[in-house]
Amino acid sequence: MTAIKTKTRQIGRRKRVVGSTNNHDRWLVSYADFITLLFAFFVVMYAISSVNEGKYKTLSDSLGVAFSNKEQPSHLHDPIPIGSAPTTLQPIPLENPATAEVEKRRELSEEILKERKRLGEVSEQFEQVLAPFIDDNLVSVKKNDYWIELEMNSEMLFLSGEAALSKKALPVLKKIAEVIKPLPNMVNIEGHTDNIPIDNAKFRSNWDLSSARATSVVHELVKEGINPLRLSAIGYGEFHPIDDNAIAQGRFNNRRVMLVLMAQAFARYGANDEERAKLLNLAPTAPSDGQP
Repeated sequence: MTAIKTKTRQIGRRKRVVGSTNNHDRWLVSYADFITLLFAFFVVMYAISSVNEGKYKTLSDSLGVAFSNKEQPSHLHDPIPIGSAPTTLQPIPLENPATAEVEKRRELSEEILKERKRLGEVSEQFEQVLAPFIDDNLVSVKKNDYWIELEMNSEMLFLSGEAALSKKALPVLKKIAEVIKPLPNMVNIEGHTDNIPIDNAKFRSNWDLSSARATSVVHELVKEGINPLRLSAIGYGEFHPIDDNAIAQGRFNNRRVMLVLMAQAFARYGANDEERAKLLNLAPTAPSDGQP
């Protein structure tokens, strides 16, 4: 019995010795984990601090140019190629409908410029042949881009209250006819009076007097060989004054006959509808009874 108890105590001591053994290498696990984390930390830090020298230089150059107001090098504008080069699409040439219209406008401009030049030349001819009358303030020549005005004082052409031309008017009208006869332009003859009423057996009003005077000038131009189709007689009476009718000099200036040589582009007659449309850049209209 004693031997059994002794054996049992020995076995218990053995178990206690085995169970109380300490592992002195456990720190290596924690140390390895720490070193791994530290290595990962430095790898991340290195990756963050790594700089692409090419990109850094490009950025630096761009900032330098931007703040120095200098022209940026051409290579900085070049895009970075990614993938395959894009396909270049060639434009398909289409017929431009505006080309014909531009050409028409150009032709129109040339025609108008030529006509303005001709009007300038005709104006100079009037000034040359009528120089003595211009010097005496009996005739004046005014040029516009689209017409020429010859203003003739009625005292030179007519007696007071009369519509028959005086003898001294005939040489003036003859010189005028010599200038306008070879031209194709329309000619309007406009009669004007002062505001003094007239009422006699011949003329009921200044309308009648101004119209009769314009008609007398038209008849004389026809005698000088001007085509009647180019002429028009217009009476304005006292309703288009150029001076003050309250004074004698103003009334004198208002009694006048105007000869207006019209540019073809703005004449009422002298060209058919298609020609006028071309000159005025309008759509052609239907002809009226075949008349221009």
